[in-house]
Amino acid sequence: MQEQEIIELLLQKNEKGIDALLLHYGPLMRYVIAPILQNPHEQEDCLSEVTIRVWEKIEQFKKERGSWNAWLTAITRNTALNHRRNMLRCGSGAELSDDIPSTEPTPEEVIVQQERQTEVNHALRQLPPKERMLFYRKYYYLQSTAQIASELGMTERAVEGKLYRLKKKLRKMLGGEVHG
Repeated sequence: MQEQEIIELLLQKNEKGIDALLLHYGPLMRYVIAPILQNPHEQEDCLSEVTIRVWEKIEQFKKERGSWNAWLTAITRNTALNHRRNMLRCGSGAELSDDIPSTEPTPEEVIVQQERQTEVNHALRQLPPKERMLFYRKYYYLQSTAQIASELGMTERAVEGKLYRLKKKLRKMLGGEVHG
């Protein structure tokens, strides 16, 4: 079944679309989820959440804004990160008192974060594709150095060296600091 056929089934709210999505894109979604959530049960819960989210948000997919794989990967990654945050938040078991300050950013902090994100995105677009993909694998998809090294046929030390030089290059491009 082709990508467009799966999208059409999902848009028509045909449950065969979910089966096709999991059959054809389940491995990709699991690949994105695995470095973020190590527990197999949590990974399966997250995969279910992603499937529901795709079902609910399929109308938001616009081919002119990006590829299907990029859209699906972004939803999968964000859902996995939210799932992990919720697990950490709920896992503490502690009741929050009223005198604990909010961890939500202020409107000013949100604007500064957005501006900084725009600068980082611009700098990343200027990198050669291999360096940009290395950055995304480590800091966006949260893959381990060992996994990256294995999949690229490199040693972990070589990957760490490339990441070090890449962060140094980005720092210079941004005129400041890069966390990670």
